Amino acid sequence: MKRIILYTLLSLNLLLLPNEQASASNDSIRLSLLTCAPGEEIYSLFGHTAIRYENLIQGIDVVFNYGMFSYHSPNFIFRFSLGETDYSLGVADFTHFAAEYNFYGRSVWQQTLNLTDEEKVHLINLLQENYRPENRIYRYNFFYDNCATRPRDKIEESITGRVIYPEGSSHSFRDIVHEYCKNHPWSRFGIDLCIGSEADRPITQRQMMFSPFYLMNFFANAKINHDGQQRPLISSTKIIVDATPDTEESNWIPTPFQSTLLLFILTAAITIYGIRKQKGFWVFDLILFGVAGMVGCVLAFLALFSEHPTVSSNYLLFVFHPGQLFFLPYIIYCIRKGKKCWYMSLNTLVLTLFIVLFPFIPQRINLAVVPLALSLLIRSASNLILTYKKK
Repeated sequence: MKRIILYTLLSLNLLLLPNEQASASNDSIRLSLLTCAPGEEIYSLFGHTAIRYENLIQGIDVVFNYGMFSYHSPNFIFRFSLGETDYSLGVADFTHFAAEYNFYGRSVWQQTLNLTDEEKVHLINLLQENYRPENRIYRYNFFYDNCATRPRDKIEESITGRVIYPEGSSHSFRDIVHEYCKNHPWSRFGIDLCIGSEADRPITQRQMMFSPFYLMNFFANAKINHDGQQRPLISSTKIIVDATPDTEESNWIPTPFQSTLLLFILTAAITIYGIRKQKGFWVFDLILFGVAGMVGCVLAFLALFSEHPTVSSNYLLFVFHPGQLFFLPYIIYCIRKGKKCWYMSLNTLVLTLFIVLFPFIPQRINLAVVPLALSLLIRSASNLILTYKKK
């Protein structure tokens, strides 16, 4: 309740601010880009970006935050998967903002923007206008329109001239995702399942700025070019929340590759035993193909209906597809009756091609998928072997 009251007061204060900033001295107003360290939740693994506005004369010290959302909004998960999630611009008192990040052990870096008086006034007016109730909500896109790209766009819009960024090495969206998920293998595995070949194409410097820390690094060496004269975009950089992350040792859990490799060993053992004993083990196939089919339904849904541009053209649909679930009753019927299943024959062919052509697929496939594909392959092939022996 206190936070709601605080935000309400801040909102009224910002919306009713007179345009007296133009008469204030250059030193009394400071605008900065804030970059926050990653957290442990999946939505915070990539860090965060915000804009800090300080006005010493009026006693204002607030943070404009484009990352406000609510899990409790209707159908949040469903709308997020469709790419129809709405985020909003929020404003928080800097003291509370810093205290929250310090509490969660997330450091915050501040880059002071090297703006003229007119540019500062322009940026403040843009933020105030954007914070109006009719303007503050926007359609969020993880790679193209998020809490990092919005502050960048507003800062660029306020500058007289053009911002020139330093050259950077070539990356893809997946490269950057892997960089920030290296200590969270299950999050990395889940994201790798969902994003397709579009995420492996080289991206521009501007596209790389969807990541808060890439944005911070580009800003650090950027120049403002106006009428042939250049000046640094950033005048100073310092850490304003020097937090110590929680280093408590968590319980060990197997990685996705270890888990799928164990599943493959189990599947191979069951298959070998079943062939020797002339048994089908339909319950095991029910679970294996059922789960693969449910994953395939999710991937197909994302590829067909989601507005996220990187989830289409997903080659994993050759391994996980709705057919695994749709034909499951027919598969189980054939296994129990000891009949040859045409679907298993087709599945064997497709999965064999996937394994053979794996190095040439224009999509970086998580290695944990390989044992899963092999498990589905040997269970499909086992039906052919058992029915052939019976003949």
